[in-house]
Amino acid sequence: MQNFISQKLRDLDAYPKINEDFYKRTFSGGVVTVVSAIIMFLLFLFELKSYLHTVTETTLVVDTTRGGNLRINFDITFPEVPCTILSIDAEDISGERHFDIRHDIVKTRVNAHGNVVDTRRDGIGAPKIAKPLQKHGGRLEHNETYCGSCYGAETSDDHCCNSCEEVREAYRKKGWALTNVDLIDQCEREGFFQKIDEEKGEGCNINGFLEVNKVAGTFHFIPGKSFHMSEFHLSDLFAVQTDNYNISHKINKLAFGDYFPGVVNPLDGVQWLQETTSGSYQYFLKVVPTIYTDARRRTILSNQFSVTEHFKNSEPGHFQTIPGVFFYYDLSPVKVNFTEKHMSFLHFLTNVCAIVGGTFTVAGIVDSFVYHGRKAMKKKL
Repeated sequence: MQNFISQKLRDLDAYPKINEDFYKRTFSGGVVTVVSAIIMFLLFLFELKSYLHTVTETTLVVDTTRGGNLRINFDITFPEVPCTILSIDAEDISGERHFDIRHDIVKTRVNAHGNVVDTRRDGIGAPKIAKPLQKHGGRLEHNETYCGSCYGAETSDDHCCNSCEEVREAYRKKGWALTNVDLIDQCEREGFFQKIDEEKGEGCNINGFLEVNKVAGTFHFIPGKSFHMSEFHLSDLFAVQTDNYNISHKINKLAFGDYFPGVVNPLDGVQWLQETTSGSYQYFLKVVPTIYTDARRRTILSNQFSVTEHFKNSEPGHFQTIPGVFFYYDLSPVKVNFTEKHMSFLHFLTNVCAIVGGTFTVAGIVDSFVYHGRKAMKKKL
């Protein structure tokens, strides 16, 4: 029985052996063998590189997510706008508004060349008047609680404005500009306007991030606090400084969301120099939600964006355009999925076997053709 099974297996042998006495090694066969081995090795290296390399697949789907927040990271330098008067506002189509945002924002004073100026403690200046002016008109007495006047912008009888910042905020909520600057005791005592004069010729680098609703909206950088009068958008410092503001700026970084491999933010490193009179520079952004999944199945939720630009000049004879840099963004209904993929090991193994087997077979055919060709030529000779 064992001999029968052994015989059947011999009959199935697809690789019958030839007696070594019938082998004949030739010079041409050796050359073909070396060349085929080099070819197999090179093809194996290319296949190994392809196996180790990741391929990114891109798919487009409709974005069905609702709600959530959008993170805006920025780093912008204004070489001609002092940090004292530079502010950032944000609002969206849902009606949510944030003025003079300071949370998660860092301002750094820089000179005209972009170098950091020696910073001093944040705040206004040293008091010029020892005793603040009370709401009732007299100076602050000993053991008396301070309650400064809001100069007509009070919302109630017990409303107090104890700093220049509180007066400016009360005016902004009323929709008023600072027209009576000489009468505001808080600003004079804190040296607010003196500080503005001292920082003339300086610039400001402002960086940080905003967390906004995931809806269309705008954020902008302007000199002074903004307020609305009818349908107009104004700055509370218009009455203080009548000179044109130079809103030249350099965007060091602007990104919506976290970084992911291959992302290109078109405004990184963009610089614009103002050569005309005061106006507003506008960026219109189309934000595309993006999901990046790497080969280890780690997911990064981020965004890409495209941009168009426009400068709106202050035309003589028309209502003055508020100077500043405005970013208007809108969300695309289409979401992009980037997925990193590796070639499977079975696919790699199959390709390696095909390389070895195919090259070996072709080399054998070439060697046989060369051998029989030389043999035929010798017979003719």
